[in-house]
Amino acid sequence: MILFDHHTQFITVTNLNWLPVLENDYHKQILLEALAYRVALKQVTIYAFIIMPNHFHAIWQLHDGIKKDVFQRDLLKFTARSILKFMQMNEDTLIEKLKVNDADREYQVWERNSLSIDIYSENFLKQKLDYIHANPIRSKWQLATLPEEYKFSSALFYETGKNDFGFLHHYSE
Repeated sequence: MILFDHHTQFITVTNLNWLPVLENDYHKQILLEALAYRVALKQVTIYAFIIMPNHFHAIWQLHDGIKKDVFQRDLLKFTARSILKFMQMNEDTLIEKLKVNDADREYQVWERNSLSIDIYSENFLKQKLDYIHANPIRSKWQLATLPEEYKFSSALFYETGKNDFGFLHHYSE
């Protein structure tokens, strides 16, 4: 792992009320492009991820000078706006279930207060890596029979070394 002031973290971000907002591959692509952009800006190193229909997990490490709350807020705000815009353009009926009419927003894509856990050991990191990669085969969604078959995950990268996303960094390097 790269040495930064921040600890490596395991993060879980869920869609509002666990709605399957990320079931749409275009919505997944919005998230992937946002992550790639943040890596290109040298704000974060991403070791692993999985995008499920109603949530995503990542193992990442923020770079020096990056504030965790600001990073997460900006990432989730950008992806929410982009997903909502795409939903509106395509008359996606799921958007009505995202209506909240709060003082600061009409719609909400992500649940507030994402779960973020610091990783202090390689064993814990490997446990979370296995958990992430097993998600599509162990969940109710049954998205694949093998972890590396699921397209929206870092499992194939860890199985073959092939970095189709271009932004992944192996945790052991």
